Amino acid sequence: MKLHDVRTYKSAELLAREDQLAWKLAAVATDPVAVDADVAEMIGNRIIDNAAVAVASLARRPIRSARAQALAHRVNGRSTNLGALLLGLGDDVRVSPEWAAWANGVAVRELDFHDTFLAADYSHPGDNIPPILAVAQAKGLDGKALIRGIAAGYELHVNLVKGICLHEYKIDHIAHLGPSAAGGIAAALNLPTEIAYQAIQQALHITTTTRQSRKGEISSWKAYAPAFAGKMAIEAVDRAMRGEGAPSPAYEGEDGFIAWLLGGPTARYQVPLPAKGESKRAILETYTKEYSAEYQSQALIDLARRMGPRIGDLAQVASIVIQTSHHTHYVIGTGANDPQKMDPNASRETLDHSIMYIFAVALEDGGWHHERSYAPERARRPETVALWQKIRTVEDTAWTRRYHAPPPDRAFGGRVVVRLQSGVIIEDELAIADAHPLGARPFARPQYIEKFLSLTDGIVTPSEQERFLEQVARLPDLSAGAVARLNVVVDPSKLGADAPAGIF
Repeated sequence: MKLHDVRTYKSAELLAREDQLAWKLAAVATDPVAVDADVAEMIGNRIIDNAAVAVASLARRPIRSARAQALAHRVNGRSTNLGALLLGLGDDVRVSPEWAAWANGVAVRELDFHDTFLAADYSHPGDNIPPILAVAQAKGLDGKALIRGIAAGYELHVNLVKGICLHEYKIDHIAHLGPSAAGGIAAALNLPTEIAYQAIQQALHITTTTRQSRKGEISSWKAYAPAFAGKMAIEAVDRAMRGEGAPSPAYEGEDGFIAWLLGGPTARYQVPLPAKGESKRAILETYTKEYSAEYQSQALIDLARRMGPRIGDLAQVASIVIQTSHHTHYVIGTGANDPQKMDPNASRETLDHSIMYIFAVALEDGGWHHERSYAPERARRPETVALWQKIRTVEDTAWTRRYHAPPPDRAFGGRVVVRLQSGVIIEDELAIADAHPLGARPFARPQYIEKFLSLTDGIVTPSEQERFLEQVARLPDLSAGAVARLNVVVDPSKLGADAPAGIF
C-alpha cells in the first residue's frame, strides 16, 4: 500500500491529472490485477449477506415505495441494455439498472443489518454491491467481471474511509460510496482509466450530502441515501462513457470538496491505495453484523447478553454508564444530545441509533431481533422505558484510541458499569463483537448461510434458497446468463401491499 497526500490547490496551481486523488482511485479500479481466491470467497459471502437482509425487508414500506418507482422504468425493446433484476421478483421483470440499484439498495440497507467498516469515517461497503450487480446484469457480464467490480468498489470505499473523515464536517458517509461504486462499475465494465476518473469525480460531486440524514429524528432516508449514491454512480459512469466530463479536480479544487465541505485550504489527508499490480484485499478488513443494529452496538449487545444473568432483577438497577469511544458516544450515545434517542415513540431508524435503547432491550431479552426488538409496543413497555432512562454514555479516551488503532487492537466496544440500588457495582467490558473476524464466533461461509436461511425462512421456498446459494458457490465461474439470474425470488404474497401512487 502507498499513502497519497491530498490537499487543496489554487486554480493557478496546475495539479497534473495523474496527481489527483480521483485519477489515483480510477487507476486502482481499472488495474487488471487478478482477484485472490479468499477475496472472491468473501465477495460471495457478502452477496449472500445482502440478499438475506434485503429479503427480510421486502414487505416494508420504504422498499415497496422504491420497488414501485423502479417498476415504472422497465426495459423496453429499444434499450441498449438487458435490464437488471429486482430482489424478490422473477427474471421476467427487468428494469433499467440505475432503478434496480435504487430499489435493491434500499432493501439491502433498510434493516441496518449488513457489513460495515469503521476507521476515520463510517461505511457500509456492501452498499457497493447493488449498483455493480445491476450493471453486470444489464450489460451481460460474467461472474469474473462481477467479482472484479465488487473487489474494486470495496477497495476504493475502505481506503477512502481510512483516509478522509466526513462526519467531522457533518457530511454523510455516502460521499465515499458514490466514487467507490463508480470505480467498481468501471472495473466490472473494464473501462479505461480516463472514463473511470471522470465518473468518480461526477459521483463525488452529486452524492455529497449532509449528516442530518442520521441525526435527530431519523427517517427512511437513512436506507435511501446509499441507494441514491449507487443510482447516481451508474448515471455518472453512463455520462462518462458518452464522453462527458466532471468538475475537476473534484477533491483538490480551490472551490471543491476539501476546500469548502471538509477541512479547508489548510487540511491534509492521507489516503492509502494499493500500488499497481497489488491485489485488492480491502474487503477482508470489513465485517458483517450478527444483529440488526448500528455496528457500534454489536459488541455491547453481546456484553448485555453476558451481563444480564449477573445483574438479575433489572428493576434494582440504579444507573448504567457505558464507557466507550468518541464515535459511539457522540453518534449513538447521550453525547449526540438527541432527545429522540430517549423517546419511546421514536422511529425504528432512530432507535437503531440509540445505544441506550439497544442496551436496555438486549439486557431484558438476552439478545436482539430485527423486527421484535423495534416494535412500537416493545419500545413503549414501561419497564423498558424505566431502564432505558437510567443509561448514559461517556467518552473514554482509551476506547477512542482503540477505535482508531490498527488491527488487532482496534475495538468498537466499551466498558459497562452497572450500579444497583443496593450500592453493588457490576462491571464488564467487551472490545469486539463475537461475530467479528477476531471475535469469539467469527462469521465464515456457514454463518452467512445460516443468517440467510434464518432471515428468508417462510419468505423464500427451500428450493429457491438452495438455487441461490448454489449460484453463489459457483460465482467465479458463472456465465453472463447465470449472473443475469443472480437473484432471490419470493412468493408475491410476501411482497406486501402495493405502494401508494406517486408521479411515475
